[in-house]
Amino acid sequence: MVLLAWALPMAVTAAPFAAYVMDARSGQEIYSQNADTPLHPASLTKMMTLYMAFTAIERGQVRLDSKFLVSQHAASQPPSRLGLRPGQRIELRYLIRAAAVKSANDAATTIGENLAGSEPKFAAQMTAMAKALGMRNSQFRNANGLTIDGHYSTARDLTILGRRLFYDFPQYYSIFSRRTADAGIATVSSTNKRFLDSYEGADGIKTGYTRAAGFNLTASAQRGPKRLIATVLGGNSTAHRNAVMAQLLDAGFGKAPSRVREVKPAPVLVATPREVRRTVQVARNEPVVQVAPAAPVAVAPSRTQPAAAASTASAQVRLSASDRPVARASNTAVVTPQAISAAVERAQLAAREKQPGDASRPQRKPGQPVARASTKGADEIAAARPAGRPEGDSPEADGLASSARPNRAPRSDESASLDRSGAASLFVLSPVAPASGMALAERAAPKAGAILLTAPGAEATDPAQPVEVVARGDNGSSYGVSLGLYRSQSEAEQLLLRTALQENSALGNAASRVLNTQRGYEANFFGMSQETAELACSRLAARQQACTILGP
Repeated sequence: MVLLAWALPMAVTAAPFAAYVMDARSGQEIYSQNADTPLHPASLTKMMTLYMAFTAIERGQVRLDSKFLVSQHAASQPPSRLGLRPGQRIELRYLIRAAAVKSANDAATTIGENLAGSEPKFAAQMTAMAKALGMRNSQFRNANGLTIDGHYSTARDLTILGRRLFYDFPQYYSIFSRRTADAGIATVSSTNKRFLDSYEGADGIKTGYTRAAGFNLTASAQRGPKRLIATVLGGNSTAHRNAVMAQLLDAGFGKAPSRVREVKPAPVLVATPREVRRTVQVARNEPVVQVAPAAPVAVAPSRTQPAAAASTASAQVRLSASDRPVARASNTAVVTPQAISAAVERAQLAAREKQPGDASRPQRKPGQPVARASTKGADEIAAARPAGRPEGDSPEADGLASSARPNRAPRSDESASLDRSGAASLFVLSPVAPASGMALAERAAPKAGAILLTAPGAEATDPAQPVEVVARGDNGSSYGVSLGLYRSQSEAEQLLLRTALQENSALGNAASRVLNTQRGYEANFFGMSQETAELACSRLAARQQACTILGP
C-alpha cells in the first residue's frame, strides 16, 4: 500500500517506502508493501536494544538499579541525547526510559556496551536474538540505529519485534505509551506523543528518523477485542508518517476479524554457556559431564541425536579444532551434537586410562534422576511479579520502579557489565513449542532434537553476498502519474488510498502526494520509472480512472 503524502516540493526525492500490518493476536499478516526490503531502521533499532535489556533483567543478570558506566563513545553520540557524561554512572532503569521515550542515542549505546562489554559484541547478540525471534532479514551494527553500513531491517521484522515486546515483556511494555518519563538526570518527553494523542487506541511503541531512513514508526493500537501492530518505513515527515500509520490501522481494523484464536509467539530460551552445556546433556539423557569448551558454542540442528556413551567418568571435555568449525564472519564455534559426543567419548576414554580398574567412579544407578535445570512453571514466575499492569504515567506504570527479581545488586558498579571475566553472557536459544510465559533455559530443558543454541554471529550474512540496503534518495526515478484535480485535500487523499489498495502491484514503490494548486488539489503518485508510470496509467484507464503521465 502506497499511502498519503502531504504537499512537498517536487525536487524532494521520496524515501524508500515500506509498510506492514499484523493482527497482533494471531501474528497473521493483514497487509504488506515492500515488507521484506532491507531498509535503514533508524531508532526503531532501540526496540531490540530494549528487548535485550529486558531479557537480561528477567534473566537475573542485571537489575533495574544496576549502575552502568558511560563511556566516551556513548557520551559522544549525536542527538537525540539524554546528556550523559563520560565516566558517569547511571541506573539501568533511567537508561531504559531515556531510550524508549526520548529515543536517546547515548542511553542506548550505554545499555549495549554495559550488557555485552562493547557495542560490536552487543550488536552481534542483537542479530542473533533477531534470528531466534524469526526476524529473517535484520542485521544490527549498533545499539541506537544511527546509519552505518550493514545495519538494516525490514517492516515485517520490526513488526514481529513490536509484537514480541508486547507479549514477552508485558510488565515493561507500558513504557512505550509514556508521554514523559523521569530519566534520572532529566525528565524526558516522548517522540511519539503526537501519534499517541491523535490515534484512538494507540498505546506504543517507537519512532525513528535519520536522513537515510526517512520517518519511521512501529505502532500498536487496540479497539475492542482487536489489536494491531504495524510498521511504516520511509515517511516524508512526521505528519505524513503518522497519517500513513493511521490509514493503515484504520484499514486493518476494518479487515481484521472480531474473533480470532490468540496464538502467542513461541518463547525463546536464553542461557549462559554453563547452562547450555548442562541442558545439552539433559536433553540427550546423558549423565552430566563437566564441559569446558574454549569458545562460545552454538549447537546446530540435527534430525538425529546419537546415543550417549555409557561411561560416567568425571572429565574435563574440550572440543578440538576439528570439532569446532567456525561460522562465517564470526569467532563463534558452531558445534554439532556429534562433535560433542566425540569430545565426550575422548575425554571419558582419557579418564579411564588415567584411572584403570575400579578407580573410576561408579555408574549412576538405573532410575536415578539426572541433575536437571529448574522447571519452574510460568504460573510460579508470574506469581512472583506484581499482579496486574499499572496504568497511567506514574513512576511504577512502566514496570521500572523496582526490580522484579530478588537478586542482589552488583557489589560494585563495574560488575554490572555482563562481559567481564567470569560474567555470564547472553546466549540465545531458538524458539520452542509455545508455552505460557517467557521460558528460560533455567526453567525448562528443551526437548531432544531441538536447536539448543544460536550463538551471536552464528547466522551472520554471507559477506560474499552483501545485502543492498535502500536509503533515502537512492530512488532516481523521476516519472509519476496524476489522477486529476479535486475540490478538497481529503477527496484527493481518499482517491490515492483507494488506488494504492487496488493497484499496489502496478504502482510498485511509488510514493503519493497531494499538491495544493490554484485550480484545486492534485492527486499524484511519483518516484516511478517511465515503464511503471505507463503501466499504472494503462491499468487505471481500464477502470475509467483519469490518469496522466508526469515526465521528468
